[in-house]
This record gives sequence, structure tokens and C-alpha cells, in this order.
Amino acid sequence: MLDGVTDDGSAAEDGPVDPGSGAGLSERDLAVLAFERRGWPGPGVKERAIREQLDLSPPRYYQLLNALLDDPRALAHDPVTVNRLRRVRETRRSHR
Repeated sequence: MLDGVTDDGSAAEDGPVDPGSGAGLSERDLAVLAFERRGWPGPGVKERAIREQLDLSPPRYYQLLNALLDDPRALAHDPVTVNRLRRVRETRRSHR
């Protein structure tokens, strides 16, 4: 298990998120959100974990994550993480 994510890719119980609030989101969507709640020491470590734990390529992972940021169900499930990532995304877009 990686911190914040169980072996099956679901969120660990130590987070502030209510597990029942993910209604309508797939297990993969919930796993992506759980992954983003975790802190990462560097991009290489995170990319390797994406491949090993979620069985996704990093580009596909980021496509799914970007779509989740616009999904109201994801916002309802984990508003802190989604709003933080929306701010990061907006900052990066404004620098382009």
C-alpha cells in the first residue's frame, strides 16, 4: 500500500473524505482522487506509482484527472482536493 491508497487503488480510511460521498464516480475515478490527495517526493516516483498501482499510463492518468476536475460529482466527493487542483490548473493555464 502506498500512503493514502490501498493495494486495490481505493482511498485509505485516514483521509478527510466520506467514502459514501463518491456516489456516481467509478472506482477508478475514486482511486485517481485518492492518488492526488497523497504527497509525492517527485514526478518520477508518482509516474511509477501511477503505472504500478492504477495500471494507467501517466498521460492517460492526467487526462482522467483533468476530466474529474470538471465533474461536479468529484467536487462533491472531495472538494478540498478538487478545488486545490483546479487552482493549480488555472495558475498553469494563466502562465501559458
